[in-house]
Amino acid sequence: MAKTKEKTMSKLSKLSKVNESITINRYDNGFMVEVGGRDDENDWKTAKILCNSEEEMLAVVQEWNSM
Repeated sequence: MAKTKEKTMSKLSKLSKVNESITINRYDNGFMVEVGGRDDENDWKTAKILCNSEEEMLAVVQEWNSM
């Protein structure tokens, strides 16, 4: 579980600020979480994270919520 969380956290690390909303898509083989925001240079960025399990998806949502 720890490796999964570290892997997920590195996905949102390119964003220094996140938008107020996110998008979660459910697929047959997992989830895709889309998070938009700004990077360190104040440019708009979008992170699209593929999650193979509900736990991974929840970890991304929790990280987004804490930013």
